[in-house]
Amino acid sequence: MSVDLVIRSESGDVSIAILRDKVLTELHREKSNTDFSVGDLYLGKVRKVVSSLNAAFVDVGYEKDAFLHYLDLGPQYNSFNKYTKGVLTKRVNSGELAKVKFEPEIDKHGKINQVLSGGQNILVQIAKEPISTKGPRLTAELTLAGRYIVLVPFSTKISISSRIKDGKERTRLRHLMKSICPENFGVIIRTVAENKKVAQLDADLRGLVERWEKLHMNLRNSKPPKKILGELNMTSTVLRDLLNAEFSNIFVADSGIYEDLQGYLGKIAPEKKNILKLFKGSKDIFEHFGVNRQIKASFGRHVSMPSGAYLIVEHTEAMHVIDVNSGSRRSGDKGQEHNAVETNLEAAKEVARLLRLRDMGGIIVVDFIDMYEAKNRRALTVLLKEEMSTDKAKHNVLMPSKFGVVEITRQRVRPETDIDTSENCPSCNGTGEIKAPVLIIDELINNLDYIFNDLKKHKITLRVHPFVEAYLKKGLKSLIVTWQLKYKKRIPVYADETYQYMEFGFFDEKGIEIEL
Repeated sequence: MSVDLVIRSESGDVSIAILRDKVLTELHREKSNTDFSVGDLYLGKVRKVVSSLNAAFVDVGYEKDAFLHYLDLGPQYNSFNKYTKGVLTKRVNSGELAKVKFEPEIDKHGKINQVLSGGQNILVQIAKEPISTKGPRLTAELTLAGRYIVLVPFSTKISISSRIKDGKERTRLRHLMKSICPENFGVIIRTVAENKKVAQLDADLRGLVERWEKLHMNLRNSKPPKKILGELNMTSTVLRDLLNAEFSNIFVADSGIYEDLQGYLGKIAPEKKNILKLFKGSKDIFEHFGVNRQIKASFGRHVSMPSGAYLIVEHTEAMHVIDVNSGSRRSGDKGQEHNAVETNLEAAKEVARLLRLRDMGGIIVVDFIDMYEAKNRRALTVLLKEEMSTDKAKHNVLMPSKFGVVEITRQRVRPETDIDTSENCPSCNGTGEIKAPVLIIDELINNLDYIFNDLKKHKITLRVHPFVEAYLKKGLKSLIVTWQLKYKKRIPVYADETYQYMEFGFFDEKGIEIEL
């Protein structure tokens, strides 16, 4: 499998697309204003303690107060709070924690008004970005993430990713980190640390300790609300968290980002510097790699699949609802159950892709086509869990109900990626909206395959709405030219004003419409 990272910079905003075998699977967007991103650390002031919620609202500079629950304070909050006060009053002059004497842990069943009070200064980290009308979600249990490890101040625990299965490797990593980890710092060993050399892990650890020292320096003389330490930019974060042996190429269209990534890759993965390439094409980089077309096809309400089946995606205040439809899929004579299974398995793969791509979180309900055999329902669940196993967000997939409905929960830490796929309608002078013409293309291609390969037709004509006809014939190497070269057949296209925008018809040499 080839995995390509395509990076586009536009008006200060950076978009990052991950393509697996040229199929868009993830899309990340970093806006020029990067405040209140997951991982950022702020010095805030407690606005209000709400005993009934066992939580506090904290002013970190956002328009809405941020939310901090008692369980997110962390067991060593007393020690951490004492250290923060010491730094702010200049009684603590070093980021070193070796001489810090831990205070008693807070009671995990305690009440927040026992440890926090209104007007109190508190150092916190963004756990969830602001979403809709809600402010950020906070944690006081700080972590600093590196490429191979995550540094946890005020802890002595060595944790290892559950994805590292080899017992000997887990023992090696545990003993290694115990020998090099500073006192009163804990670590979480990430999956990518497996089989890495001591020098690589040590360099990563030293870099994180330097960031902790920088946090200490920035905290001195600070007054809330103030950002104390920012997370890496989105591009570097994606590389840090996702870069592995699978990556084939990293394409960048901006020379400034290219130089920054060269330096960053030199630090975290020097062996990968040769896969970084500066794109110099005349077209937009997303257009060149087909990303724009896939975005248009994947972010609308109607999402087509190669077989002709499609998904309808609806977003309500409480949840996402996805409906699976067989559409124009060729059912053949294999029976309803067999066709339902094939459509559902294809849909399961697409649903898993869309959840990652659109970063859909919360409760997701998927209405699959009814299947009557228990073994088929089990096969659907197994495939869906397998497809979602690579999803970094925490999630849970339940077995289909007797009505064919699958419930999924997926962790939401950032606002859902929402891209408008509609355009102003030329037929009504912009008073209404229609779907982008690219959304009809997959359906036309599926029907062309069926007509030429299955029905063995040789001479056909295509009738479409005038606007779609113009879209198909646009440019020297238009879509029509591309199709004619692919099928080695002439495909005349005619505009018909009587057709609705998304309507089309294929006709044989006698002018009789082909039934699809």
